[in-house]
Amino acid sequence: MIYYTGDIHGSAFELQAFCRKMELTSDDIIVLLGDVGANYYGNKRDQRFKQALNYLGPTLLCVHGNHEQRPNTFSSYQEKTWRGGVVWFEEAYPNLLFPKDGEIFSLAGLKHLVIGGAYSVDKFYRISRGYGWWPDEQPSEEIKAYVENQVASHTIDVVMSHTCPYKYEPTEVFLPFIDQSTVDASTEQWLDKIEDALDYKAWFCGHWHVNKRIDKMHFLFHDFECADQFTNDEPEAKQT
Repeated sequence: MIYYTGDIHGSAFELQAFCRKMELTSDDIIVLLGDVGANYYGNKRDQRFKQALNYLGPTLLCVHGNHEQRPNTFSSYQEKTWRGGVVWFEEAYPNLLFPKDGEIFSLAGLKHLVIGGAYSVDKFYRISRGYGWWPDEQPSEEIKAYVENQVASHTIDVVMSHTCPYKYEPTEVFLPFIDQSTVDASTEQWLDKIEDALDYKAWFCGHWHVNKRIDKMHFLFHDFECADQFTNDEPEAKQT
């Protein structure tokens, strides 16, 4: 089975509980929609967390979020082709896969496009206090061009991104102390154009820390959904 869920930010508790409840095995895949927290500190704390995730059993496909470092910035990561697309992985944690943005993966008979990254609204707070922030958090122009080429030349069934297209932004969860005029929404605005160019079955995103659905746009945080809703025509979410 293929499952999707949102940001876990360095905590495996809900993921562990879900794996036990559903009795998941190495035959299963869970897509984590960014801000996993596995490449946050760049030290032994990350290693302990990745070890815990690796022991869960299923393969974890970890989309890039804005609160973590990109795997290709670490010498420990290697590339390989998996399910038709390119992923980064470490030999010590073979169940943790980090997809390259713009790659297309065949999951449950559906073509899945990956688009990671977003802007950190707490960027200046993080910088001023020495917390983790990385300038490559959003898709680069190179990544955008690659995604656009993939969209133009392939049929896409499902999009897996960190943030959402601008038109779907859940304004009800905007942080009240953040001046929205200072927020860089260029990634979301670009995703509007990507969405307009696609004829897709579903779009999954994390980032916003909310569980909701707008038409084919699925926002996930604590909830889990299963891909069989698109293959069996039964659009029911699997809740924890």
